[in-house]
Amino acid sequence: MLVSSFIIYPAIDIRGGKCVRLVQGDYNQETVYNDSPLAAAKAWEEQGGQFIHLVDLDGAKAGHPVNDEVIGQIASQLNMPVQVGGGLRTLADVERLLSLGVSRVIIGTAAIEDREFTERVLGQYGDKVAIGIDARDGYVATRGWLETSEVKADELAKELAAKGAETFIFTDISRDGMMQGPNVEAIVSLAQASGRTVIASGGVTQLDDLVALSKHHGDGIGGAIVGKALYTGNIDLREAVAKLG
Repeated sequence: MLVSSFIIYPAIDIRGGKCVRLVQGDYNQETVYNDSPLAAAKAWEEQGGQFIHLVDLDGAKAGHPVNDEVIGQIASQLNMPVQVGGGLRTLADVERLLSLGVSRVIIGTAAIEDREFTERVLGQYGDKVAIGIDARDGYVATRGWLETSEVKADELAKELAAKGAETFIFTDISRDGMMQGPNVEAIVSLAQASGRTVIASGGVTQLDDLVALSKHHGDGIGGAIVGKALYTGNIDLREAVAKLG
């Protein structure tokens, strides 16, 4: 199973209209990196970004998208694609975001809690949908990581691949925002279990982490979402794109 290229996805997490980062999804451990998510997105584009990863943190907590206006501005003003997750639970939500110019929507909690909806969205929108699987100790976490289910991440991926899912975004919560490096073994396991493309998320700390992930390109790791390491300067986006492009 091969994917076309290894893509670096700069992450922009939106809360209260600002670009923030949380530690392990904890809403009480927030750092504001930019008062304008749009300005942040344009900066990543100028530095060679290939695809922006947006998370509506308010939406993830509320159970429905909240920051549509900001998301629409970013999707319409950038010359690169945007994927968005956070609180997508209804077909109307999905259609509205796609109508704003979003290239790919991410279904997370609903993949566990509303399988009928998930399968309908996969059937209707196909490659415009990614399944976000956030795992804690191998089990899927939901509702902005506030709850942990009894469903194993690999099993969910296998089931949804059979229903048409082509792309998965896998986050090991224990690594997110901790600058400890990604859980490569778990990411490869999910790719092998699903037979589909997996985008790695959580724990990417330095350029070597991206190089290590890219070596599993042939196993189905199609790219990596990078957040805190870009904002702290640990990873230079231009350098990373040049090395891995």
